Amino acid sequence: MLIRPFAEKDLDALYAISVATGLSGSDASHLYADPRMLGHIYAAPYALLETGLTLVAEEDDGVVGYVVGVVDTRSWERRLEREWWPSLRRQYANPEGIPPADWTEDQRRADMIHNPKSTPAAVAEAYPSHLHLNLLSTAQGLGVGTKLFQAWLGIGRRRGAAGMHVGVNPANTRGARFWEKQGFKALGGVAAERTLWMGRP
Repeated sequence: MLIRPFAEKDLDALYAISVATGLSGSDASHLYADPRMLGHIYAAPYALLETGLTLVAEEDDGVVGYVVGVVDTRSWERRLEREWWPSLRRQYANPEGIPPADWTEDQRRADMIHNPKSTPAAVAEAYPSHLHLNLLSTAQGLGVGTKLFQAWLGIGRRRGAAGMHVGVNPANTRGARFWEKQGFKALGGVAAERTLWMGRP
């Protein structure tokens, strides 16, 4: 298993892994008409705009996982507004006018592109850095995620990362256990409908 910096040739793999792990760690491809929707939000902008903080795990047959992140979440949210969301908003229609209960998964992600929600202040202020880590099912439970995280942690610290957070789908209990093993704890008192916020000092 090779942990290495992201290269542009890896971008399609990041998109594929995003949807292959997008249902609480399991394959979500059957839910999306456009298989790149999840990657547009959780992988590609990091890989293309923060290349130095993107790592991949590679086996002989290709990339099986990745970790992406940023040191300053608030600066990142502003950068996305300037450099990432505008082109996607021209590509995907805003589902406004359609009752949210009737949205497809693609439309729910399109809403996130048109109306991105800021990380709660209590999270971003205490734990300003954040990351996303995803592994194909064939690479899960083998220590690959820990190697990816530790490699990212070393780079992040050199760049000034201190407290960091992750957002986990509450249904993804396996993912939450993974982050607990990496020293993250659930953050109480943070209101969230679909996200379990976890932080590490």
